[in-house]
Amino acid sequence: MVGEEGAFVLGWDEVLTEEELSVTLKVLCMSEEEFKEYKEQDGWEDDSEEEENSTLLNEALSRLKPPCKRLLYDSVLLTLESYRSDLKAEQDLLNNKEAYEKLSRREQQALHVRYGQKRILHQLLELVQ
Repeated sequence: MVGEEGAFVLGWDEVLTEEELSVTLKVLCMSEEEFKEYKEQDGWEDDSEEEENSTLLNEALSRLKPPCKRLLYDSVLLTLESYRSDLKAEQDLLNNKEAYEKLSRREQQALHVRYGQKRILHQLLELVQ
């Protein structure tokens, strides 16, 4: 469902892999009985038109069902734990001109990427609390 990388792609305003995330949340939040019934349907494409046409904008994430929100919340926490430093440490380094300038160009770019990723993840945490 998630492709080879096993990750979902989140942007500032929406989920960029919305179909994969939507189906994954739907399946993972089903009871065993609901899953059996869903699997027995004539294919996985029998979702309502409303679900097919919906987009997972950030506003929609805050309206997910509680089990889906909890699953996303826990997943984001696990992802944040995989980083060696937290958002504040990245922000402090970005704000410390002297320390920042001691980093190589590649390290500076990596810092910006990590900082952006963590900000998006923290934004997602707020949306699904």
